[in-house]
Amino acid sequence: QVQLVESGGGLVQPGGSLRLSCAASGSILRIYVMGWYRQAPGKQRELVAAITSGGSTNYADSVKGRFTISRDNAKNTVYLQMNSLKPEDTAVYYCNTDRAVTTAGHRYLEVWGQGTLVTVSS
Repeated sequence: QVQLVESGGGLVQPGGSLRLSCAASGSILRIYVMGWYRQAPGKQRELVAAITSGGSTNYADSVKGRFTISRDNAKNTVYLQMNSLKPEDTAVYYCNTDRAVTTAGHRYLEVWGQGTLVTVSS
């Protein structure tokens, strides 16, 4: 079974930085697109950033120029560097992959992590 585990959330002041990590486990042969989503209280979950296995990236307009997504394919890990954080960035951040294949040939679609809370407040 493929699992995603996030880490790196916490409390930060406006203008500060945080780095989120998401490690995938489960005898993985290949992971396709990996992304970060967030859900603020009372709002729908939204895409923050995504990255393909080849390194192509996509960002929400609200985070362009402030957040950077990257991945280490050898470690099956994706990162989200968040700079110039704003109170409106406060949310639970979830890691996602649209598709993962294990060495046994099993395919897993739309795998989600448990989420990590980011709070931006003075």
